[in-house]
Amino acid sequence: MDDLQLLIDLHLDGSRQGPGSEAVTRQAISLSGLEASPDLRIADIGCGTGASALVLAHDLSAHVTAVDFLPDFLERLNAAARIAGLGDRIETLDASMDALPFEAETFDAIWAEGAIYNIGFAAGAEAWRRFLKPGGILAVSELTWLTHERPAELQAHWDAQYPEVDTASAKMAVLERLGYAPVGYFVLPESAWLDHYYRPMQQRFAGFLERHANSEAAMAIVAAEETEISLYERYRDFVSYGFYIARRVD
Repeated sequence: MDDLQLLIDLHLDGSRQGPGSEAVTRQAISLSGLEASPDLRIADIGCGTGASALVLAHDLSAHVTAVDFLPDFLERLNAAARIAGLGDRIETLDASMDALPFEAETFDAIWAEGAIYNIGFAAGAEAWRRFLKPGGILAVSELTWLTHERPAELQAHWDAQYPEVDTASAKMAVLERLGYAPVGYFVLPESAWLDHYYRPMQQRFAGFLERHANSEAAMAIVAAEETEISLYERYRDFVSYGFYIARRVD
C-alpha cells in the first residue's frame, strides 16, 4: 500500500481532514454576506468527507458541488448528506482542483477549507476566479504566519512543507493583485486545530497502526503527524490557518 492509500485510510473516518469546525465555517459565512442571497450555487473544492459542504448546504439552503479527487471521501459525504436530509442539495464530483470542468461564471461562491495549499494559494485564487460570477465570493482557509518573526524550527518545517506560507498582509496583497477585494479575515482558534482535528486524529493512530501491522510506512506517517502536532502545540502563537473571504471585482 502506497503512502496516499495509507493517508486515505488514516483520515477516512475523520469528520475533517484539516483544522476547522462548524463554528469556523459559520463565521466565514457570516463575513461573506451570502446569507442574504437566495438560490446560491457553491463549489466546495477539496471537500474531503464534507464537513464544510454539509454546513453550507444546511445553513444557506444552497446547491453545493463538493469536489475531491478521492472517491472514498466522496462516498462518505454522500452517505452523510443522505442521513442529514441534504442529498438533494449536495452533488459530489470526482475531479482534481487544478482541472475543474466548470463553465465560466457558474458559482456564487467558491469554498476551500484547508485545501488550497494543494495547488498553491496564488495559483488557486487565480485559476478559480473565472468560475465565479461577477461579485462572487472566494472563501479559503490557508496556513498563515501570525507574526513577522518566528522560531527557526517552525520556519524550517513549514518552509519545507509549504513554501507559500506567509503573513495575512501578504496573502491579502495576492488576492488584490488577482482581481479580488478582501471582505473579511480571521484566525482559526486553537479548538479548530486541537479539538476538531489533531485530537480525533491521534485517537485513530492505534487502530491505523494495527490495521497496517506497524509497517514502516504507517509508522512514518504517524511520526510525521506527531511532529506537526508537537510544533503546533509549542508554537501556536506564531502560526495558524487564516480564513480569507474576498469578492471578485471586474
